[in-house]
Amino acid sequence: MDRPLGCSLQSAPVIDTPASPPAPDGSDNDDPTTPEGFPHRRLKSFVRRAGRTTEGQARAFETLGPQFLVPYREDRLDLAATFGREAPTVLEIGFGMGEATAHIAGVRPEDNFLCCEVHEPGVGALLKRIGEQGLRNIRICAHDAVEVLEHMVAPGSLAGVHVFFPDPWHKKRHNKRRLIQPPFVRQLAEHLAPGGYLHCATDWQPYAEQMLEVLRAEPLLANTAAAPEGWADKPGYRPLTKFENRGLRLGHGVWDLVFRRV
Repeated sequence: MDRPLGCSLQSAPVIDTPASPPAPDGSDNDDPTTPEGFPHRRLKSFVRRAGRTTEGQARAFETLGPQFLVPYREDRLDLAATFGREAPTVLEIGFGMGEATAHIAGVRPEDNFLCCEVHEPGVGALLKRIGEQGLRNIRICAHDAVEVLEHMVAPGSLAGVHVFFPDPWHKKRHNKRRLIQPPFVRQLAEHLAPGGYLHCATDWQPYAEQMLEVLRAEPLLANTAAAPEGWADKPGYRPLTKFENRGLRLGHGVWDLVFRRV
């Protein structure tokens, strides 16, 4: 299923450079070798989406951006200072238009949510929701979540991570671009506090099966699911979005996975 994306509740993170076109033989041009003297480029798990920022979103950037946007920097973030309080912090990787993010922040006011998305209209939409709903426990970093995690978030500091409906990269030759891969899952696990959780959700069964395989193979994580198949019941805090409801009406399944840091 094509999706609007950035890893988002409806999308996937956003990429800084366009993907290379296929080679004449139909293979990828994602050869890790680069010309001498040029740095190696990390393979991104997302593509940049175009989109128009509405007047309401633009006003939200102007009025709420200074308070709720966190600039990216290669330096550890003081979470207590950033949110103005000490509270468990959840990292959300890709939130699309912010519908689910705002809902979750509203039903879990005791938690802080550091949310990464690079789709500008999506960031504007979440800022607008923050203003409309009076939310104070969200901060947004409009940058690649992988780099935010690596440079800005201290290991062992997160109470949870949400990865909802990341881009499934349907074509087999593109599967390596999927966000949930062993090295990144290890990085996520290392940034969770003991007992912290990783919650992934997808509506693409082949990706769900890969996610389950990768998460089960990570020794720092343990599955919370009681069912032998390994799928978790949808936690009550995660709402059904319009995008997800449309997929369910079309007969598409949705798979939740919830693992905890051991």
